[in-house]
Amino acid sequence: MRVTAAPTRSLSFSPQSESKLQRLSLRAAFSSMSPETDDKSIKPEVKEMVERPNHRNNSSQMREALQQGDHREEHKHGLGRKDSSGEVRCSCSCPCPHCCLSPGRTGDRHGRSGSGDWDDKGRSGERDDKGRSGERDDKGRPRDWSEQRDQGSLSCCELDHLKRLPQCHSRLNELKVGGTHTVLIDVTYFKQAGGLIPYEGRDIWHSNYVKMPYSSANDMTVKTGLLKQSSQTQRWDVISKHLKALSSKKEANVDDVEEVIMKYNPKYKDQWKFDALSASVMRTPKEENYFFTLFPKIAKLALKLPNEVKKAIPLLRKGHTAAITLSQVQISCLLANAFFCTFPHRNASGAKTEYHSYPSINFTSLFGNWSERKQEKLRAIMHYFNVVTDEKTKPKGLVTFERRCMSAADFPNWRSSVEMLQKLHVTSKGRIETDGEGMLQVDFACSYIGGGVLSSGLVQEEILFLMNPELIVSRLFTEKLGDEECLIITGSQQFSCYSGFGDTFEWLGPYEDCLERDEWLRRKRQILAIDALHFKYMQEQYSMRKVVRELNKAYCGFKGHGHNEPDIATGKWGCGAFNGDPQLKALIQLMAAAKAKRGLAFFTFDDENLKHSLQQMYHLLVTEEITVGKLYGLLEEYCDAQCRPSASNVDLFEFIRYTLRRSKSLL
Repeated sequence: MRVTAAPTRSLSFSPQSESKLQRLSLRAAFSSMSPETDDKSIKPEVKEMVERPNHRNNSSQMREALQQGDHREEHKHGLGRKDSSGEVRCSCSCPCPHCCLSPGRTGDRHGRSGSGDWDDKGRSGERDDKGRSGERDDKGRPRDWSEQRDQGSLSCCELDHLKRLPQCHSRLNELKVGGTHTVLIDVTYFKQAGGLIPYEGRDIWHSNYVKMPYSSANDMTVKTGLLKQSSQTQRWDVISKHLKALSSKKEANVDDVEEVIMKYNPKYKDQWKFDALSASVMRTPKEENYFFTLFPKIAKLALKLPNEVKKAIPLLRKGHTAAITLSQVQISCLLANAFFCTFPHRNASGAKTEYHSYPSINFTSLFGNWSERKQEKLRAIMHYFNVVTDEKTKPKGLVTFERRCMSAADFPNWRSSVEMLQKLHVTSKGRIETDGEGMLQVDFACSYIGGGVLSSGLVQEEILFLMNPELIVSRLFTEKLGDEECLIITGSQQFSCYSGFGDTFEWLGPYEDCLERDEWLRRKRQILAIDALHFKYMQEQYSMRKVVRELNKAYCGFKGHGHNEPDIATGKWGCGAFNGDPQLKALIQLMAAAKAKRGLAFFTFDDENLKHSLQQMYHLLVTEEITVGKLYGLLEEYCDAQCRPSASNVDLFEFIRYTLRRSKSLL
């Protein structure tokens, strides 16, 4: 349940406003805080700083005080420190995972641990209710940890208190083609009969559109006759000839697939490898190994493309807000062509190539250089094709891909924002895609959408794309995301289950997606792709310019366009391989969600330390009625301290707690 309180007066902490009256009144407020903030719990150097009569209220003074003394006490409840290399080192005995996703372990749906390392009066678990030091178990927790209550969790809400689809769904307007909305099905037929048939359009061979394999402008050079003379022919003629031959077979092997692909991609004959696909077929269990009969079916599906997609597909270009709605059958035809590597001009990735700012779409990189990761990826993708090539199980709905762009004028003035924090649920168990079902689910995206899904990548985004392979088609038309853009996919279907992460990832089998469909026949699943900055060194992120970039990126995705939007399911966005500070990224997302007036479900992926510290920080911010603007000011102070040559090792949450105590004690 979210704690609310009556509005308090606005307080200024500038040196000019430190009158005696203010010092007395705020010291009284300070004395009313939880026992955590009594004199005994404050470090001597901080206490000396707080009580200094003419103390300067700036981050450098805070930094100087925190740096005094060689023997610091250990951070409580698992808060981390940065060592000389910039890595976060946890001072407790339990591990601090740096990955973006847990190895598939799930727990209580509501994230109720029933315990915490703070008592009901906000005191640290290192002392009992009389202030005595307590014994700790092998995980660094107090022996009576299970009997204590987590003060922070009192402010956080239960998972079921957050809004989800379909409960908060608002009725859609009629599906129609607009200036920025391209619909690839016949809208009139859809309204009248409820069926899905392709829109009768025309092919456009242009830089602003997807260049289709069957386009009459898609030429290739072939050598014919005894003298092997070169001549130009339409590439689709060659593609369709060999795909038809393959589709007519009852069974086909990897050599057959390779031979077909190389017929219309001859220049890559000595570059492309198929050992990963071949090894996957050989290693797949017999009861699951339907690949030999599936290859001809995928070829047949690829041949349907000219009949299923008759209208040109516009590219979702950088700086342009636009949306594309297409059927799941159309998506399957496009992905079948990606499987057989038919898309023209999409095999080269150099800086001067036509599609250098777009992700790859042809599956060539997935077929070569075998690894256990690719083995499991191919199991998931082949299962998808097994479902969509069966007339009994092929999906019959729509999916929308929307690129949202904002201008500088659209973003908030974060420093002057007066919004209070919205609801927050924090859990170390569960997953975004399952426990966050019905919410706006955050994809910790790469700026090139899908990341390494078609190569060796296997973090949160790649796993999401493998479980929902329809997402892969976004790589066909989505240009690299800019700093003020996001991609929202509505209606994708989940086809598989998994466990693990990275090298431990494993495809577990089919998933039956029972989500309701909306008026446009889209699954009520919304996925938000937002890319965080990638920091070579963690210290690089403590710049307000970069903090603002992340705030704007999150806000671009979180900002709703209706009055009854679902809340947001997210987690350690931009952490792990991107080196983001989990505490900083959590506060950034809280601020963006507050500005967008949406609650957050935050999944820490087995990181108990982050769970408890975030709960406690949220409790402090809510009970002290810290606005988004005031929190922004605290981040400014912290970043200023971190960017100085002699920056302290204090983490963000500890800095905020001490700064709030100091500010109150000044008046």
